[in-house]
Amino acid sequence: MNFEKHYRYTGKQKLGLTKLATAVDPEFEDEKVIKAQIAKNIKQLTELQGKLYAQDRFGVLVIFQAMDAAGKDSMIRHIMSGVNPQGCEVTSFKQPTTKEIAHDYLWRIHDRVPKRGMIGIFNRSYYEDVLVSRVHPEIIVNEHVGEINDKKQVDDAFFERRFNDLRYFEDYLQHNGYLVLKFFLHMSKAEQKQRFIRRIEIPSHNWKFSAADIQERQYWDDYQRAYDDAITKTATKATPWYVIPSDSKWYSRLCVSEIINQRLSELPLAYPSLDASAQAQLKTALEQLDRETD
Repeated sequence: MNFEKHYRYTGKQKLGLTKLATAVDPEFEDEKVIKAQIAKNIKQLTELQGKLYAQDRFGVLVIFQAMDAAGKDSMIRHIMSGVNPQGCEVTSFKQPTTKEIAHDYLWRIHDRVPKRGMIGIFNRSYYEDVLVSRVHPEIIVNEHVGEINDKKQVDDAFFERRFNDLRYFEDYLQHNGYLVLKFFLHMSKAEQKQRFIRRIEIPSHNWKFSAADIQERQYWDDYQRAYDDAITKTATKATPWYVIPSDSKWYSRLCVSEIINQRLSELPLAYPSLDASAQAQLKTALEQLDRETD
């Protein structure tokens, strides 16, 4: 299967998120086979990242969005396990600080965009500003945004403007040599319930659980609608979304690792070549080393 093509969504029609599968494709049920392929993908990504870092021409921004317990943290930890830490950075966007609220909502985001040559990962991202605030519009009111002083003003038109902002922002990044990869880990409500139960019942997992998770679960349908709209309105041919079935963590890791590798392989990555002068310097240095007696 071509995972990149199969799970790519470019916004040509309404997504219909609730109708999309969250479970593993039947032809990929052998966990041993999946793990072996992921290991190969990790090795390939290591090679690609080495060229990306050395060439220093392109930057990569990988965005993960999902409901709580969908496996974002373990996804990042596993598929990026072979990447040189010097060439990769992860940012997890939490509730904005007072200083961040005093600026435009993309101010803190742009500050964390990776340098060219790097892979930057956003564990949650600027899409929170059209998701959480869509479900809880009082957040926008409390941030004193422009003339907004009532939740009724945080309407569809408000979010349409933000969707435009995000499309323009991603176009801007592309124009400056960035590959933007956006993943939504699509998990069922039933699977989230089981993962929450495990977090409660397994002592070593207790730290992962928050009472706020249960509170937000009550808004499941609202979040599904918010995700559906946000993905539909911000997916383009140049910056598509990848909606990944994620009830199986191993299957979702396989899909994401395959897609990242395929998209990076499409970049003209190569180790820098040296001109004649630099080659001569290498030759001189090698001769000097050969003359050493100890």
